[in-house]
Amino acid sequence: MLTGSKTTFKVRQMLPDIKERMLSQSGVNARSRDVFGLRCLPGECVLQRAVMVRKKLTAREGRGWVSGTLFCTHFRVAFVPQDSPKADDNADPVLLGDHDVALASIEKVVVVGPNRTKLVTPNSSLKFTPEELVLYCRDLRVVCFLFDRLTPDAQVIEITYTIAKTYQPPKPGSVLSFQNAALGSVEMKQFLSNRHRNTHMNWYESASDWEQELERCGATGWRVSSVNDRFEMSTSLPRSIVVPQKVLDTELKKSFAHFNEGRIPRWCWRHPRGSDLMRMSSFQNNIYHEKDDIRNLEMILFGCHSSLCVVVELGEELPSPADIQLAHSRLRALCLGDISTSMSVPDDKWLSTLESTHWLDYTRSCLRKASEVACLLRGGHLTVALQEADDRDMACVVSSLVQVMCDPHCRTQQGFQSLVQKEWVMAGHRFYSRINYHRDNDKEEAPVFLLFLDCVWQLLSQYPSRFQLTDDFLLALHDSIHLPLFSSFLANCQRERCKRSQNIGQSYTPVNGWRDVLHPDSSSDPSDPPLPSVWDWSLQYSKHRRDRFTQPVPPIPPLQPLLNGNLNTNPDAHRLTDTIPGSVFLLSRGTFSCPANLLPWRSGTSGVYKKSHRRAPSSENVPGLERLLKAWALAEFPQGLTSTSAPQGPLDPFEPLLPLLMGPCMGLWRECYLRGALHAQAFSHPISANHPHPVERLAREVQQLKDKLAQVSTSTAIKPASMMAEPRRTDTNLNQNTNNGTFLFPASRPQSATIATAAPPPTSTNHQTSKGAPPASAPPSRPGHKDNGGSNKHTFLFGHSSVAEARPDQRYYPAPNNAKLPKSNGSSISS
Repeated sequence: MLTGSKTTFKVRQMLPDIKERMLSQSGVNARSRDVFGLRCLPGECVLQRAVMVRKKLTAREGRGWVSGTLFCTHFRVAFVPQDSPKADDNADPVLLGDHDVALASIEKVVVVGPNRTKLVTPNSSLKFTPEELVLYCRDLRVVCFLFDRLTPDAQVIEITYTIAKTYQPPKPGSVLSFQNAALGSVEMKQFLSNRHRNTHMNWYESASDWEQELERCGATGWRVSSVNDRFEMSTSLPRSIVVPQKVLDTELKKSFAHFNEGRIPRWCWRHPRGSDLMRMSSFQNNIYHEKDDIRNLEMILFGCHSSLCVVVELGEELPSPADIQLAHSRLRALCLGDISTSMSVPDDKWLSTLESTHWLDYTRSCLRKASEVACLLRGGHLTVALQEADDRDMACVVSSLVQVMCDPHCRTQQGFQSLVQKEWVMAGHRFYSRINYHRDNDKEEAPVFLLFLDCVWQLLSQYPSRFQLTDDFLLALHDSIHLPLFSSFLANCQRERCKRSQNIGQSYTPVNGWRDVLHPDSSSDPSDPPLPSVWDWSLQYSKHRRDRFTQPVPPIPPLQPLLNGNLNTNPDAHRLTDTIPGSVFLLSRGTFSCPANLLPWRSGTSGVYKKSHRRAPSSENVPGLERLLKAWALAEFPQGLTSTSAPQGPLDPFEPLLPLLMGPCMGLWRECYLRGALHAQAFSHPISANHPHPVERLAREVQQLKDKLAQVSTSTAIKPASMMAEPRRTDTNLNQNTNNGTFLFPASRPQSATIATAAPPPTSTNHQTSKGAPPASAPPSRPGHKDNGGSNKHTFLFGHSSVAEARPDQRYYPAPNNAKLPKSNGSSISS
């Protein structure tokens, strides 16, 4: 018998691996293998475990602590609570449990000891026994584990080292090893091959899928072309594209060379009032053309309309991918602090630092541009073409937001998934490069898709009753993009996705052009595991989590698109569409202009630029376009954009959901960006279960102040209307001119609509705090804070919901070039 403490410890540490080998050799069904209470995936091995560990729960999980066992496998860090029910042996496997963290999503590992913290790396050496283990994740989560005094010190040190050495480092090949760990076993490959696809959503992978979308939108005059079936015309476009019926494929092929990456103008969506939305890349002016090229491109741009085409330039006003990456990095550093030095931004500078990240500014600019396009489409009987240099980043954002604003189908779960599949996955957004899973191409990294999800959350927070999907769904999609397991995000276009799934390559010869070859591509291997789609939610989350993805909404009347008509009753719009047939306008930086040329055509004979044969627009119609953007807004809001009165009459199903973009109305996605903030700020000081964090005590104090403000608001609401006239004018001026309000956690719906900034009484959804000692008295105001008199600067620290909830029918209406929107330095944070 082996004796000695060191030898006994080694044998104890070998037991999980020994039991794992015995189970694998005994023929036990791998789908239901149970190791020390942990339900393992097929082929998953337990590397280390620690008993009597407590996990810090988040606000969504109920707060407090839960005791259980901590595991580290070669795929995840798993935590099994003591009172968790026994897993069903016949149930399908789930990649991650409710308390699990994938190794690929871990960014840093920090341990906390007696009066010290340490950032643990694979080459680190610990000179103390950790009391707390903190995992910083790439999806902005911070997961804390507290080791009990009865936990053996050897288990604490070994599991810390194991996690630090096995979580995926940024080096080539790490993503493939992670995929093999989760999906590479024979049982898992067979299980994934038998999975059925979601039949309730449109995948846009075949011509029939696009024809189904044309039928849903009532888009006559358009057809599905398979001219790019072998990706010969454009390697980044999908196999099927939608073009006007009157343009033949032989004529269409001549147009690809005139656009960057061959991304010609193509149809995306039709507004029920008869307008069409298109996308295209920038025009290459160094390509010579023939006379028929001009006619073909004009036929594509105008689609089935002959009246008006507006080209919306996206590169002038929207942020670049480098700007988005820098803003997201700053936002991450603000929310999580410097994890290597445990330094964080002081409270009195937090909001100004948030403003300096420019993340909310970029969100606001995307929503503003999408609102302008939505108002143009609502005019009816015109074509709006979104133009970007490569048509693969901000065009995806704007086109998707426009459809979310205008199409109720895109606000359901299945419709939103189809929208992402159409405008992002199949349209060729560079997911693989922008997410940078391998961490080998930092110059291309940019979370453009995460910016889009934030914009959708802004709309959801202002119009919660108009969405079937919930913020839980958006949060799940946000977290899934950080896992390199899904085919939706592991390719830059459909061509790359097909090459991996079909294991084929392509070669080019002058005679045959591009042709498929049988030899495998260098980036794929027959032994690679099959990658599931991100929409296979049952593979990622439990049924309890999936049930929170949707909410019941009132039945939406079915869209009745006008096939050849126009419902617009605005006389300016009729005059516009009737008097300038065949005209193209350019919308850039909020200003309409009349370009001298439709496109910078270059003659193949003389080498000079020539105009197209279209009719030249008149400068008199530029103000008419601007009136078209706001005429319907003035018809519904005659008192102005800041009026608190709701529009009269029934709700128009064709009316876009235009957001309020004032400072207090734009919130920070608290449940996403701040869910790990308290843990990050407190990891150097382990929190006792009986004493709440100082930030939570501050939240209680501010909640008490908010309750007092609610009482004042209730008493003020019963005053006569004549006495409330002056405060209402003050609120109007606040929104129009001097809006410097900063709302950390905006208040809920006020009981009185006359004071938009009044805080309501707390509800069941208000900010929750841990149970503990009663809070201390409210701290006095800082000496440096001065009352600015009538400057109308308000600060709400903690609360819930948004100001827009008090006025759900108010919207943002884009202004013409001669009317400037009020500038606001205000920011807000809402849950």
